[in-house]
Amino acid sequence: MVSLEKINILAQNLNLEHVELPSIFLGQGVIKEITEYLKQKEFQHITIVVDNNTYEAAGNRIKSNVINEGIEVNVVVLTDNEHQQVIADEQTLVELFTKTSVYTDVYIAVGSGTIHDITRFCAYYMKLPFISVPTAASVDGFTSKGAPVILKGVKKTLQTSSPIAVFADTNILANSPKELTAAGFGDMIAKYTSLIDWKISAWIANEPYNQQAADITKASLQLCVDHREEIADRSSYGLEILMKALIESGLVMLLLNYSRPASGAEHHLSHYWEMSLLEKDKKQLLHGAKVGVASTIIINEYKNELATKSFDSFIGTTFEQQLKQHWPEIMTLIDKLPSVKEVAEMLSLVHGPSTVEELGLEKELVLESLQNAHTLRERCTGLFLLNTLSTHNRIIGYEL
Repeated sequence: MVSLEKINILAQNLNLEHVELPSIFLGQGVIKEITEYLKQKEFQHITIVVDNNTYEAAGNRIKSNVINEGIEVNVVVLTDNEHQQVIADEQTLVELFTKTSVYTDVYIAVGSGTIHDITRFCAYYMKLPFISVPTAASVDGFTSKGAPVILKGVKKTLQTSSPIAVFADTNILANSPKELTAAGFGDMIAKYTSLIDWKISAWIANEPYNQQAADITKASLQLCVDHREEIADRSSYGLEILMKALIESGLVMLLLNYSRPASGAEHHLSHYWEMSLLEKDKKQLLHGAKVGVASTIIINEYKNELATKSFDSFIGTTFEQQLKQHWPEIMTLIDKLPSVKEVAEMLSLVHGPSTVEELGLEKELVLESLQNAHTLRERCTGLFLLNTLSTHNRIIGYEL
């Protein structure tokens, strides 16, 4: 079971004492507890949202268990594209809207990130609660409100609904493809750069910052780093550690009502790559795999580019005064970042990609994203600062 003590203290400090956090069930065999939970909440009509793979992984068992208790079940198997992938776009959102039974009183999202994004979006606009059943420890968004969706070809993250409960069964997580576990680790590794970017934005752009939220997120990151061997082995303990960290990161975003602690320049690169692949009708890459590799690129940029600049480079820019005040502190944060080699080795250890080449992305796209991805969100990041300098020459051909 995930300890919510630190999360509850954060809620109190944010004057959110009455916020209703999701009930968290984490461990071996917790999928069996879903039926009793539904009965306690007096849900009688459920819509289970799955794809073909997650129906086999857990959806069919949930369906059988609840039917035996006399609960009415509607299963929506979302349609995949020609790449056998479900995309959170308008077509799929409308599909779930139209296939939801009018009698539904709760959704159950059974899957990884995309299925949760689609379900939470529809739950929000249908004014229905939803329950989360992760089938892989692949992303940190299970407990958050953020729904990253593709609208008219553009990636947008909308604040919608958080789940009322999460049932993360480590037996199911252990049977997921190892690439998905590596993606979850990559999503946590990305906090190295997202946390620095949040602090930079607080100093330079006066963005709201919460040290306690940053500390919880950093502790979750460190937990994964300290137990990377167990996560790589995909032991029950390792998966529980990873899932705990992902859940806690999501709960911090839920309380803050934005994704800032967990999403910085590395996520902007990832979103840019995703939009490009969609435009070219190419197969999508796992979110965590992208942000993990993107974090190595951002670390390289910050250590080899931003940290080599003097404050004088920014004289005459919009943020000159703020940078003058905080430049030494920014340099200290960058210096404390792990090296590209260290992060790449951790990603490789858990069987994930660690380079652009291993992701299968063209370097031209990566260079393009380094020039343009900072425009996707109105957020100040180290990458944004670098793009204020016309003399900035980006390096991505680093040696590991």
